[in-house]
Amino acid sequence: MSRTVFCEYLNKDAPGLDFQLYPGDLGKKIFNSISKEAFALWQAKQIMLINEKKLNMMNPEHRQFLEAQMEAFLFKGEDVEIEGYKPVEK
Repeated sequence: MSRTVFCEYLNKDAPGLDFQLYPGDLGKKIFNSISKEAFALWQAKQIMLINEKKLNMMNPEHRQFLEAQMEAFLFKGEDVEIEGYKPVEK
């Protein structure tokens, strides 16, 4: 049986993550208040950021940038802005 959290991103009760995916205090905050669904949305945005901005995860500055974007996306409701990106229209 999965655990339920009140997801700060979705503003509703939803299935929580199975384990802490990110280290430190931010990881604990994510584990306790972000749902699987919201974290999956972040992961899609994260992949776009890494690819489009050619981020190197061995570079501490790039990791700090990505962490700031993750916190803004999940807890402040800010969307990820990628210069020149336009979603495919259906």
